[in-house]
Amino acid sequence: MPAPIFLLGFMGCGKTTLGTALRAATGVDFVDLDEAIEVRMGMSVKQIFAEHGEAYFRQLEREQLLCESRHGGIVACGGGTPLQAGNMELMNSIGTTVWLQAPEDVLLRRLSMAREQRPLIAALNDNELAAFISAKLSERSQYYSQAQHRFDSSHLESAADIARSVEQFCLQFGID
Repeated sequence: MPAPIFLLGFMGCGKTTLGTALRAATGVDFVDLDEAIEVRMGMSVKQIFAEHGEAYFRQLEREQLLCESRHGGIVACGGGTPLQAGNMELMNSIGTTVWLQAPEDVLLRRLSMAREQRPLIAALNDNELAAFISAKLSERSQYYSQAQHRFDSSHLESAADIARSVEQFCLQFGID
């Protein structure tokens, strides 16, 4: 079984979009950590945050990361996964880590359309969201930069963009 490829990056960078497209195009196993946690817990990430808090969610996330890392394939990590103690070291030691990067304006556009599904930003207006993205990216880049590779994920808006990104990703990381 090949080693897992971990997709890392800020919320809205396209981890789930790219992973889903890779699965459709190649048949490679793909799991989104947040979705796996939701299935396991029978509630949304938003509900978990509201009922149990972020610390509890991060504990679940670590457990799920350990579980999914044993299966290979592609694993889309939550935006905060690399920040938790030991997670980057674990991922770098057992697989390939890829930081999906998109400019702040792209992240703002994507997140402003989907903020209701994201508990950390649901109550922010556009100006607050832009400031949040800038501050969090600055804070998190020291963790994301520990990834072994980087991939431009700014072109995932149309079906043609996604197809080109999948092709480029497959070539770069040897996925058939």
